[in-house]
Parts: sequence; structure tokens; C-alpha cells
Amino acid sequence: MELLESIVNAASRYISDIGIPFGEAEIPYMVIALLGTGIFLTLRLGFLQLRKLGHGFAVTSGVYDDPAEPGDVSHFQALTTALSATVGIGNIAGVAIAIHWGGPGALFWMWMTALLGMATKYSEVTLAQHYRQVEKVDLDPHKWEGSVSGGPMYYIERGLGHSWKPLAVFFALMLGTTAFLTGNAIQANTVADTMNTTFGIPVWVSGLVTSTVVALVIIGGITRIGRVTSILAPLMATIYVIGALIIIGLSYDRLIPTFGLIVREAFNPTAGVAGTGVGVFLLTMVWGVKRGLFSNEAGQGSAPIAHAAAKTDEPVSEGVVALVEPFIDTIVICTMTGLVIILTGVWDNRVKTEITLSGGDISWVELEANGNQNGIQAPLEIRIADGHYVDSAPGAPRLGWHEVAVEPLYSDPEQTALFTGVVYPDRQTAVADDGTTYQALYADAVESGAPLTMLGFQAGLPGDLGRYIVVFSVLLFAISTAISWSYYGDRCANYLFGAKWIMPYKVVFVLMHFGGAVVSLAVAWTLGDLFLGIVIIPNLLALILLSPKVVELTKSYFERKPWIENREVQRRLREERRLRRKAN
Repeated sequence: MELLESIVNAASRYISDIGIPFGEAEIPYMVIALLGTGIFLTLRLGFLQLRKLGHGFAVTSGVYDDPAEPGDVSHFQALTTALSATVGIGNIAGVAIAIHWGGPGALFWMWMTALLGMATKYSEVTLAQHYRQVEKVDLDPHKWEGSVSGGPMYYIERGLGHSWKPLAVFFALMLGTTAFLTGNAIQANTVADTMNTTFGIPVWVSGLVTSTVVALVIIGGITRIGRVTSILAPLMATIYVIGALIIIGLSYDRLIPTFGLIVREAFNPTAGVAGTGVGVFLLTMVWGVKRGLFSNEAGQGSAPIAHAAAKTDEPVSEGVVALVEPFIDTIVICTMTGLVIILTGVWDNRVKTEITLSGGDISWVELEANGNQNGIQAPLEIRIADGHYVDSAPGAPRLGWHEVAVEPLYSDPEQTALFTGVVYPDRQTAVADDGTTYQALYADAVESGAPLTMLGFQAGLPGDLGRYIVVFSVLLFAISTAISWSYYGDRCANYLFGAKWIMPYKVVFVLMHFGGAVVSLAVAWTLGDLFLGIVIIPNLLALILLSPKVVELTKSYFERKPWIENREVQRRLREERRLRRKAN
């Protein structure tokens, strides 16, 4: 297992972290590829995401829906299915991580990334609709296998030609595997861990409950998934956003200065909690871009699979619906999270923390003379006297929590007894001068990820209300993500092996969900990130090569204005329903 973990970590660093040196920082290749494609498509389409966003909201509302057109779900259900997969743990934890590393300015770069990601999402969804496979024209709309299949594997093979099929197969294999991990097992693990920590519920109980819920939904196919997510996605987003808006409303007097801080820190960072953002503009930008890209999933090729199922014979009509997705995910929900964290001041607060020496949040850092902090390899030992480091010179190793050095260190939870002794990283213990061995020490430390967001909601709302909003959101976000990712995976199985493999895939998916809840997923997290880093490559290549087709389809759609005819269809349908009700 240790060998596998070493191999996976090394591969992940190579795929996800290696980049081009730029000043004091390094821009990861993944960021360059995703951001570069977004810029290219934005220019190629003439900033369509700004010009046609209003039309996207109109199509999403259903005023142009024609139920006679081929597909399995409405425009709105396709959007909510994709949003259920996109709006997830990243919106709660990802924003907090970006602010932790890059300071408040990272939120600005998440906004910029969302604007570019809208062009990428529009392009991949339009292509997915255009090249999708319609297995039958809606003869049985409730058939659990689904009547259409689409996504990058289809537009790679059909758009670029049969000679590109190996790349399409590679994409489907990678995304199908990613669905088991990032979109499923990791979500179950997050829920089980949160429920165990908050309420003491055994992880197997949480796993059994959530896997049962997931099974009952996904076995019904995309039509049932669409119906469930059309309720679940708005519900979970509404609860979370209302809680955030209450906090923002209570702090309205600090709202304008906070926006000023965000913009100022985006270009002249001075407040990175982990020290990495201090004075280094590029690092703040990279952290905002990375978390923004992986929050809205633009370019990953997953959401087009859900959008391809929409009832329409106009690919662009679903493409404009996809414009709404990064807007809701990043511009709205991520902004809510970021504002709560910054307005309440918890982003750089230190709270009493148990520093578990064997915990996953432990780290080892060195302080530079300018105050910046760098992660280092675990030292042999660190000597502590009266809670402070004996060697406190710049470059000396220190114990860190969430990559931030902690001091002073105590031996008791009440933080009344300063620790004196030696910390041994390799043994994951601390030995006091009197011979007492400790598995954990205590200190005031900063939080990151979901716990940081929870701190913000707790600070902004009375009692435990904020805490329970975040816990409830984690539960809903994780379950909805797993439900939607099951569809992404079964479309990959359908493409690779045919319809007979869809049900076996769903069964394994449910088993993986339960397994994810009850086992440690350190390797699975890394594997999921690794596969996501790989899967974007064939998709982005196809988007660039097929961009002329996107431009052609876009020009044709907006010249013909087919939504006007569909509006008339909707008017007739409403009139027929009114007459039927009147007759009854």
C-alpha cells in the first residue's frame, strides 16, 4: 500500500503540480491549459458569455421548451443535474483553501476564471449536443438506460473522425474511473466523516444510508436523476445561499470595504495566511484560478454528458443554458462562501486546536526572513522549551497546521501547561522532559477547507445554526454530486461496452459509495485528482480543434432564432392545458 501511495503521489505531482517557472512561482500546466483554452474560446466567440447570458437564463426557465424534441430531460433538469455534480464540496472547501493560501484576492481570480470557464462550458455542451447519439426518438422517455448519449467521447470520435477514436476511448476510461473516486467514494467519505465528527454517527451507518439513497435514485436512470436533482439542487443552493446572505446582510456596513480588499489583494497581495501570498501576485492568482477551475469543472468534459440529455434539436440552445452553470456555481455560491469567510474575519483567525501529530493536517514549515513560510521535509526532531522553538532563526524547522507554523505549544486541551521537550516527526509523538509521551499537542491554529467555512457560518449566525447549515449542505452537496456523477460514469460504460454494462456499472458504483464511507481514502483523493488532470487533455484538444464548428453552429442559431417558434409551441401547450382544466 505504501508503494502504491508513493507511485500515485509522484504521478500526481507530475501531472498536477509541474509547471512553467514564472518569477518566484510556478504556473501548473493544467492551469495554463484550462485557462488558455478559456481565453481562446472567449475571443473566438466574441465574449458570447457576456452577450448571451440573459438568453441562457430565458432558455433555462423553460419558456422555449418543446417536449416533442428528442432527449430525456428538460433544459432545466439537464442544468440541475450538471449543477448537482458541480456544486459540491469544492464550493464549501475549495474557496476556503484558495483564501487560506492566496488571501482574499484569490476570490477575484475565481471570478475571472468563471467568466472564461463560461465560454469553455458553452463550447463543450454545444458540441456534446450536436454530436450526441440519439438511440431512439423519445418512444419511451422513462426507459432507465436513457434514449440519448453524449459527451466528449462522442464529439472526439464523430467530430474529429474515426481515426481519433482511441483518444475518445481513453477519455471515457479515465472519466468512468474518476466517477468512482472523485464523484462518488470521496463524497461518501466526506459525509461519513462529517456526520461522525458532528453527531458521533458510525461511518458505516452513514455509508449505508447514503448508498441506499444513491441507489434508489440512479437505478431509475437519467429521467429519475433529472427529477430528483431538479428539486435537490435548488433546495441545497437556496439553503446555503440564504444562510450566507443573512451573514452578509448583518455585516452590510463592511461589504464595500471587503470588495475593495478583495480587488486590492488580487493585484498586491499582503495577507496570505500561509505566507505564500504575501507580496507574490502570481501565487494569489494561481490559487484563485486553480480552485475556480475545479469548482465549475469547465473543460473537464463531465457536465456535457448531462447537458447532452436535454430535450432539444438545437445544440446551441443547451450551450447557452450551460453559460448559467459557472455563473451560479462560482459567481454566486463561491462568492457567498468567500464573503462569509472574509466578512467574519475567520480567514486569518487562530482557534484552539488539537495538533494531532499523526493527523493529515500536520505539516513542517520554515519561516523566511520576510515572514513567508515554506513547506519542508519532516526534520528528525524539533526542540521546544516553554512552548517555543529553541531554534527560532529563519530557516529553522517548525511544526505547522494547515501549512502554517503554530506557537506556543501546550500539552493540555485547556492550553494552560506549556510544552517542554522534543517533537519526533518520524515517531509521530512528542516526548516531554519528564518522559511523558504525547500523541497530540495543543495550540492556536488557523483552519482551512470546510472547517474554515464552518467557522465563518458559526461566527456569523447565532448558536449552532451556522454549523448545521454547513453540515446539512455537505450532506446534500455530496449526495447530489454522487447521483450526477453516476450518470457520467454509466454513459462512459455505455460508450465503451454497450447498454448491457450500464446496470453492472451502477451496482459497482453503489458498492464503491459504501466502501468510500468506511475506509481511508488518502490514495483515492490523490487518484481522483490524477485522473482529472489527465482527462482534461483530450477534451481541451478537441475543443480547440472543433472551435470552427462551434462558431458555425452559434452563428446559424442566432441568425435563425428558432426559439421564437418554440415560444409559440409553449403558448399552444399552455392554452391546451388551460382548456383541459376548464373542461374538467
